[in-house]
Amino acid sequence: MNIFITGGAGYVGEMLCDQMSKNPQVTKIITLDKEPQSDFSKSIAKLTYIQANTSDNTWQEQVAAENPDVVIHTAWQIRAMYGDANTQWKWNVEGSKNIFSFAFNTPSVKKIIYFSTASSYAAYATNELDHYFTEAEGFRNDGYIYAHEKKVTEELLHDMYNTRKETGVKTPQVSIVRPAALTGPRGRFMRIRFGLQSALQGNLKGGFINKIITMLTSYVPATKQWVRQFIHEDDVTDIVTKFALEDMDWDYNVFNITPTGEPVYAADMAKAVNKKILPIQPWMARSAFAFFWHATRGKIPTCPGSWRFYSYPVLMSGEKLATVYTCKYSSPDAFSKTTGRYEYTVPEEMRVS
Repeated sequence: MNIFITGGAGYVGEMLCDQMSKNPQVTKIITLDKEPQSDFSKSIAKLTYIQANTSDNTWQEQVAAENPDVVIHTAWQIRAMYGDANTQWKWNVEGSKNIFSFAFNTPSVKKIIYFSTASSYAAYATNELDHYFTEAEGFRNDGYIYAHEKKVTEELLHDMYNTRKETGVKTPQVSIVRPAALTGPRGRFMRIRFGLQSALQGNLKGGFINKIITMLTSYVPATKQWVRQFIHEDDVTDIVTKFALEDMDWDYNVFNITPTGEPVYAADMAKAVNKKILPIQPWMARSAFAFFWHATRGKIPTCPGSWRFYSYPVLMSGEKLATVYTCKYSSPDAFSKTTGRYEYTVPEEMRVS
């Protein structure tokens, strides 16, 4: 099979390219990203790299010529662009529409896999710690731009699928994954990026902004309802590989991809990073997020609305996923351990089995 993966320079996209290249069922991988190809990516076998933006119209003919069987859409401008919401919308929503249109109108494509998010369930003050959102509940409106754009894009895919289906023309199978927070040795040590876990563990190196964040997270700031679910990067690649390469018995399906079982509470996180909890109120989180967003012009990614995900719980049910795939790592293990396919990137003194 030939696989087309968007976001090939990103954390998930590059990892999928790497893992799928090792699968004997995969003949060729075509990947697209607006960023230059990394040295790591250049070492991946079977890979054709195209540097272009999904919202452009410069890549379609080249990708179509490779006859992709599967389209996996991971490309996304996750970090909000300060003062440039129009460009962000173009890259994310219009770019996704381009990808979906390409997939539905390219005869070789049999499957579409789209990376959505847990965020679009929305972090409301009325959310409860014992409520786990199911796929059937659907998304809610949210002012947080990442959650809003993902909701709009998932609705767009659904509408395009139904329109295509109504024509009677054979339609690619659609699988949507809504992941919990991704983590693992590759994300934390090989591709260190800004994130709560990296900040708490002191993995953010160099630069004035990173020094500020490291100082601010010398404790674990946590509201009363703070909680997180994590999914290990190995489980993510295995789930997507299964959906891409195996015969799945659905036409259109949506999955929360998160382990079943206990999530990670503030006390668990503090213990894992050997720090003490600093109790805060939601209004404190809101004020701090707003200050750093504007004071750093978005360099610290605390855009409007994001504070609520550090204040109110958004927990997903992983029961539907468990009917087709069993996660190898629980949420606490995914967060605290360094085992996995990329453990070789972790210094020996920092490994946790």
